[in-house]
Formats: sequence, structure tokens, C-alpha cells
Amino acid sequence: MVVTTITETTFGPVQGRIKDDVLLFAGIPYAAAPTGELRFKAAQPHAGWSETRQATRFSPAAPQIPTGGMTDSAPVNWNEDCLFLNITTPMIDNNYRPVFFWIHGGGYRTGQGAIPWYNGANFALNGDIVVVSINYRMGALGFADLSRFGAEYATSGVNGTLDQITALKWVRENISNFGGDPNQITIAGESAGGFSVCTILGSPIAQGLFQRAIPQSGAAHHTLPKDAAEKVTDLFLGAMSASSIEELQSAPVEDILKVQSQIDLDVSRGGASDLGVAVSPFYPCEDNEVLPESPLKAIADGMGSNVDVLVGSNKDEGTLFVTGNMDETKLDAVLLQYGGGQDLLDAYRASFPDADVSALATHLSTDHVFRMPALRLAEARAKHGANTWMYLFAWESRIERLKSTHALEIPFVFNNLDKAGVEAFIGPGELPQGVADAMHQAWINFIRDGDPGWPPYDLVSRSNMKFDTSSKLVSDPDSGRREAWEGIR
Repeated sequence: MVVTTITETTFGPVQGRIKDDVLLFAGIPYAAAPTGELRFKAAQPHAGWSETRQATRFSPAAPQIPTGGMTDSAPVNWNEDCLFLNITTPMIDNNYRPVFFWIHGGGYRTGQGAIPWYNGANFALNGDIVVVSINYRMGALGFADLSRFGAEYATSGVNGTLDQITALKWVRENISNFGGDPNQITIAGESAGGFSVCTILGSPIAQGLFQRAIPQSGAAHHTLPKDAAEKVTDLFLGAMSASSIEELQSAPVEDILKVQSQIDLDVSRGGASDLGVAVSPFYPCEDNEVLPESPLKAIADGMGSNVDVLVGSNKDEGTLFVTGNMDETKLDAVLLQYGGGQDLLDAYRASFPDADVSALATHLSTDHVFRMPALRLAEARAKHGANTWMYLFAWESRIERLKSTHALEIPFVFNNLDKAGVEAFIGPGELPQGVADAMHQAWINFIRDGDPGWPPYDLVSRSNMKFDTSSKLVSDPDSGRREAWEGIR
């Protein structure tokens, strides 16, 4: 059989290569470079090309400063010309395979679609699935609300999300040329990628572009109300010493990244720069055509109810973020930030009677940022009879302090336990391949058939698949804490 490595796109022909026994097309532009006068504007169509474009190497990432975490401490090759995507496919033919559209995480600050953990070869080989990963604008370049400078910048506070939707539209128009089915698309992502999935689910301009969604460790929250976004803009303009859009468009990217980091630090410390909401600066902004209202409200009102959703989180997400130098005063500050009080703390002491102060802070962080939003998404959809499934990832890293930490599930989902950096996360010893096999197959089932293999979530049983060395179905595993969070944002 002759393997075709050249195919057409709406912008021009591209040539990929064989990698890991499947076809990889890397670094395909899905929009024009958002540079110069296009900086802070909605993504524009690419001018295209006539000669065959080599799509054999990954593109640079979006501009970013690595945070020094376990998965992103290496130097990153980035460029403001960053709107590219990658496609892994079993074959270029007319078989119309399901499509898995992956949005990377990184707090809307770091990351890229080319991370080895996101290698889609096993989905292609084991599930006959086409996998797409994307880059999108992040931080101030993707989410600074500069709408005060005119209609051309009306979407500036949500351009990173609009980039994702633009890439999704490109996939709808082109994926059949890569062996994929434009009418069988699952959008998925982890952390900020999970937030992104639900923001798209709650966006009126994205309805009908996809059929299924998998938000991992991120749900329909972490968007900025308009007034909070405007406070961020005031801080941004002041720190940049800029009073016009032209000054911002001509500023070095390095200066924007430096100012962005300083604003992040200032807001995390509270004080005069407090936004009034427990959301970081330069996150998707509400009150525009992409996101007229919060995604949770839109979903609670029924938007996206025709989309099948698989949502979940990890048992100990917060171990990646909460440091060990916690005391009662700092714990009280955490409660205040989350809008809770003594009743909430009492509920956690009852649920975790042996937990010290640091462990309590970790559990609170896990639930506030990840678990409770996932539950609220499932409950909002259940009221409309929408198809929703929930999972809880509980396998614990052999690095004791991490437990079932944030992002740990990713190499299990992609069946990539052998990729670079994974051992540093899961710890030494025999690979927990059985857990990876179970999760990978559940995701394949959902992408292909819209059913991961256990009962859907409802307001009676509240079923969750708990993935561990011995995975099992559990009913309402968060009942006490879920009730304690009622009425707290």
C-alpha cells in the first residue's frame, strides 16, 4: 500500500511524514500571524500558499515564560506567529474517522500542542481516531480586554478562545482531507484546556461545531466578569506606560510578558490590585460576542445540552500548587479567598480528620478550583437531561507528596506512560499500564461512540468512575463536601 503524505487544505497543499507508525502533519497554520497591526485583533485568514508546504516539524509555541514546573521547565521555542495546529492520523483516505481536538493547559500562560504527553499516535493506532492539537494566544496577548480602543478590539479579551474556535472551524473545513469526520468531533483539554472546552461549550458562536466534549480538571468557571477584566486592563496599561493601542502593538513581546508576570504576582498578593473574584488576570473576558455571559450560566440555561460531555478531576489536584509552609492564619486567608467560613472548614475537618493544616488547604484548593466546578457543570447539565459522564482519577504517584496530583492523568489518557518527563511525575517502578489501558479505552469509547462505558451522571446516583489500580463505579463520592460548598461561588 502506498501511503500518501500530501493532502490539500483550504490554504494550500501540505506534506507530512510517517512517525510512530502513523501520519503526522505538524505546524499547519490555521490563521494569519497575529502580529503588527493584527496584534490584539481577532484571528484573520491566512494568505495561503501555492507550493506544497512542509508540515514535518512542530511550530514555535505562543509567547510565554516557563514557570519551572515539572512539565514545562525546559526552554521553550516561541514566536508571536503561533497560530498553528498538528494532526495525527492513521491514514489519508475516505474512512471519515472520529476526531479528537486537544487544547493544551498551562494556566493560559504556558504550554503548546507539541508536548510529548499529547502525542496522539496511540489514539490513532488503538482507536482509529484522528488527533488534532493546537497553539493559541495566551496571557495578555490573548486575553487583555482592549475593547475601549474600538470595535476592532471588541474580542481582545477573549481572542485566545476565539483562536481555539477558529482552529475548530478550520478542522471542520479540512479534516476530511486527513481521513477525519467533520461531523464527529470531540473537543478536549486539561486544566486551562478544560476551562477552554467549557468556555467553548458555553459560547453561542461555537454551537454546532462539535458533538462531544471532555473537560479534564477544568470546567465552566475561571472567566472574568467585564468589570474585573477592565481592572486588569487598567493595571496593564499603567505598567506598560501606554495610552494608545499603537503603543501596545509596537511594544516588544518580552516587555508584555514581563508586565504580565508582574501583574499576575501583584494580583495573587491581593491588596490594591485585587480583582474582586478568585480568577487570575488575563483569563477569558465575558460580555462580548464570543462569551456574552459566564459559560456556567449559559450551560445552566441549556446551551450545549445536545453535546455529550465526559468531565472529571484528580483526587489531589492541589498538591501541585499548595506549599508545605501553611499555618492557621494562611488557612483562614485561603477560606476568605474562596468565600467560605467556619462551616466549610468544619466540613473538611470532618471529611479528613487526620489532615494537618497543609493537607486541609490542599483539599480545599483541589475542590474549589477543580472538583466542585466539575460537579456544578454535571449538575447544571443533568437538569436538562443532557448526556454527561463523570470520572475521578485516584491513582497515586509513587512520589508521596504528589498523590493524585494535577495533570497526572494526561499520560494515562493518551497511553503515553513511556514519554519523556512522565517518570518524574509517576515515580520509579513498574509502569501502571493497567490504569492507562482502562482510561485510554474509556476515552476511545467516548470519542467513537459517545459512551465511555459506565452509567451517566444524574441527580440521584451521581455515578463516577473512579480510576485506580482497581477501577470501580462509585456513587456520590463527594456528598459531604459538595453540600458544604452550596451557595459559595
